[in-house]
Amino acid sequence: MSDFQLNLVESELKIVLEALTEMETRMSNICEASNDEDEVADIGNDLIQVRLLLKPLKEKAIKQFGENIVNFSRELL
Repeated sequence: MSDFQLNLVESELKIVLEALTEMETRMSNICEASNDEDEVADIGNDLIQVRLLLKPLKEKAIKQFGENIVNFSRELL
């Protein structure tokens, strides 16, 4: 398997994390709500891959930038 290196600043990483988090939520909701076994199997397999990517990425991001990197709220402080 080839390796791909990518350098992101905090704001760029936050966008990637938010998109992956939203994708994970959307896929999880489909798996919970769908009565189509084929759809659940297909989306479920993709969901596993998203989670395998998201978990270590999120952990590394929090370690480097702090907990706020995963705060995606648009509310004013």
